[in-house]
Amino acid sequence: MKSTLVEGKATPRGAYPHVKRVGDFIFISGTSSRKADNTFAGVHQVDEMGSMRLDIKEQTQAVLENIQDFLATEGATMADVVDVTTFLVNMNDFAGYNQVYATFFDKATGPTRTTVAVHQLPHPNLVVEIKAMAYKPK
Repeated sequence: MKSTLVEGKATPRGAYPHVKRVGDFIFISGTSSRKADNTFAGVHQVDEMGSMRLDIKEQTQAVLENIQDFLATEGATMADVVDVTTFLVNMNDFAGYNQVYATFFDKATGPTRTTVAVHQLPHPNLVVEIKAMAYKPK
């Protein structure tokens, strides 16, 4: 088993790695749009009162790009992903999430997927978190 924290990415907010390889399987921890500087992709201040607009498409794009980078540390790509679990704070965001997801995965050859609604994620600016499992023989 090999666990990896990926340099240049947001540090996990708990006792877990970004990536864990077990034999030919690669597990990606729940991943958000949080950046290394602790800001978030897809978060826009819209007025002087501090109101925020949380963009599901931008957050999904950033999450999947982070997962892509994590896989690369093990010589894998998105084509090696076999299963995805997505957590959405609001199922009304499903269409935007699904639109971006389809730019990374093909319906016929992509991974299995489960998408669930959750009450909240570890930060109020997050609207999506994704965990993944890939199969890439060493």
